[in-house]
Amino acid sequence: MPNPILPLWEYIPDGEPRVFGDRVYLYGSHDRAACMEFCDFKLKVWSAPLDDLNNWTCHGDSFRTRDSIRADGSVRLSDTDWTDRECYAPDVIEKDGKYYLYSYIVGSKGAVGVSDKPEGPFRCLGQYVYDEETQVGDDGIFNDAGVLVDDDGRVYVYYGFTESNMNELDPSDMRTVLKGSYKRPVIDDRECVPEEQRFFEASSPRKINGRYYIIYSPKKGSRLAYAISDSPTGPFTYKGYIIDNGVDYPGGNDHGSLACLNGQWYIFYHRMTNSTITSRRACAEPVEMLEDGTIPTVEMTSLGFDKSLDPYKPTPAELACVLKGGCFITERDIFTRPIISIKHGAVMGYKYFDFGDDFTGDGLTAAFKVHGLGTNSRIHIRLDSEDGEEIGVCKIGTADGVYKTKVKHVTGRHALFLTADDCIPADYWMRSFVENRDLFELEEFVFMK
Repeated sequence: MPNPILPLWEYIPDGEPRVFGDRVYLYGSHDRAACMEFCDFKLKVWSAPLDDLNNWTCHGDSFRTRDSIRADGSVRLSDTDWTDRECYAPDVIEKDGKYYLYSYIVGSKGAVGVSDKPEGPFRCLGQYVYDEETQVGDDGIFNDAGVLVDDDGRVYVYYGFTESNMNELDPSDMRTVLKGSYKRPVIDDRECVPEEQRFFEASSPRKINGRYYIIYSPKKGSRLAYAISDSPTGPFTYKGYIIDNGVDYPGGNDHGSLACLNGQWYIFYHRMTNSTITSRRACAEPVEMLEDGTIPTVEMTSLGFDKSLDPYKPTPAELACVLKGGCFITERDIFTRPIISIKHGAVMGYKYFDFGDDFTGDGLTAAFKVHGLGTNSRIHIRLDSEDGEEIGVCKIGTADGVYKTKVKHVTGRHALFLTADDCIPADYWMRSFVENRDLFELEEFVFMK
């Protein structure tokens, strides 16, 4: 499945991937297209078999903070009787054959739920339990909590917004905070620390090859950073960042984590759409885990779990992993999400296509389906970078339609970059009046032999 990895109409940010049995489960917030608020009043669970990572199944709503009406007219009651606010950034862990859900809920102490199945639904156990003598951080909100069950059965919760906190939980009920267990900072959150390293939010713990990791969102940038320790209580040392969703793309907050699928480690993260930071979709990239435990930074691609894109099948424009010059993806309806606000000089990039090794024809034809905006323009088609070899130019007219052009014969694996050109001569006397206009909207494209 290319990026985004879920069906393209689904918005699941803050992804926590967990492997249970022979499936990988993705737990995350639920965003809404065109909504100016983060998240929703429900959580959803998706999963895929480890032997078919392109076959994701939606298990429906796993937890709700508001009542809803089912298709048959019956009422699905809220799981929380103390709040009806939005629920954020869940994590799910397994302990003694039960699956426990931890979710931050706006303005309250969060919620802990339990289920006999990893997909839920989760029965609410209530909020975290602690008395006045038990120290906790984050004003008791437990923002973006991530949970670790260690090999000895001890349970740790890492959490916080602008402050990095942790407590130990009682494994007998999975929600009572143990006295004397509070620690801050787990990840350095002091103002003297460089902002690209300083903890901001989105704690996600993992234990990998005997080392303890926390993946988190730093104060500066659109990154997922990570720190390592020899102990679950730290100290944790910053080691770098794994991915940045704002490299040549409309970036924003990021939240995600690591999972090992069929022997390959992946970083799960999210990308922005609809010209907002509150409409995010799940993505994944393979990463390399070095012998010393460090993880080299990876680039954003269009691939997800695929090895390459097929240029000879229609490519939805929204698979772009590079968007520069102000253009962005937006949802027209559940079937249509074009790239819009394409102006002169806008760049749309896709990594990577495999054009194959053999070709005996005279060249290829590239076809672009666009929504015309009453202007004449061009798409420059380049390989490997926005300044790379130009293999063709497609003229785009004023109306809706499919526009074609012959391009140079291509073999091998390449990134593809599309650059928009408004066709207006640089010395045209009215250029300043028209150079910022939208040229067209791109819906999909394909190459034909």
